[in-house]
Amino acid sequence: MGIDRALPRRAAAELVGTAALVTVVVGSGIQAAGLSQDTGVQLLANALASAIGLGLLIVLLGPVSGAHLNPVITLFAWWSQRRAAARFSGREAALYITAQLAGAVAGGLLAEAMFGRTSGVWSTRVRSDGHLLLGEAVATAGLVLVVYGLERIGRARLMPVAVASYIAAAIWFTSSGSFANPAATAGRALTDSLTGIAPASLPGFVTAQLLGGLLGAGLATVLYGPRVTPVQPAGPAAGARAWWRPLSRRA
Repeated sequence: MGIDRALPRRAAAELVGTAALVTVVVGSGIQAAGLSQDTGVQLLANALASAIGLGLLIVLLGPVSGAHLNPVITLFAWWSQRRAAARFSGREAALYITAQLAGAVAGGLLAEAMFGRTSGVWSTRVRSDGHLLLGEAVATAGLVLVVYGLERIGRARLMPVAVASYIAAAIWFTSSGSFANPAATAGRALTDSLTGIAPASLPGFVTAQLLGGLLGAGLATVLYGPRVTPVQPAGPAAGARAWWRPLSRRA
């Protein structure tokens, strides 16, 4: 199945997908905190739920929109294809990012409402220390490297498992907890729970994510060379190649 769909449908998939992702992240954090006082157990539960939810969303929405669900991925999709004949245009990127931000806000509000909490309460969890920003840059660089790397070595079919696995690991090995997503970060400012982030911390986190994305793209170029448009195979192999492609809108 290819992913050449009408733009409104693709934008709707990005909105719904990002809303679902933030709902999973925030909701699982609230649930974990309510079931256990052990911070390690809370983090483990949140990491597993977030990774499983992300993997499923990529499988379901990848064939529709590419399942970016993340402005960093969308920005680098636009940048990497700016000179291609069938490029991912700036207009498409802008609509994707708008949909992602709207979905993230909706997801944060929905998660709070599902657990009987007051929706729209800003988080009080300040995350502005330098080591947290460094961790967030590392987390985002790794995510971009995974996405670009798998595409460039022709293993995009592994993307749902690989991206979900990376996020599960990065939640544990980075000091920031691996937000690695500007839209989700904005949505998480609307929950004063385990996974929240204070609005005052948003500029630093988003800046770190964008810089990390640049680093990840640079590492991918160094390791795998510049992106080239592959010649599409015919027959059954074409369908396999088109099953999921995160950085393009056409199979």
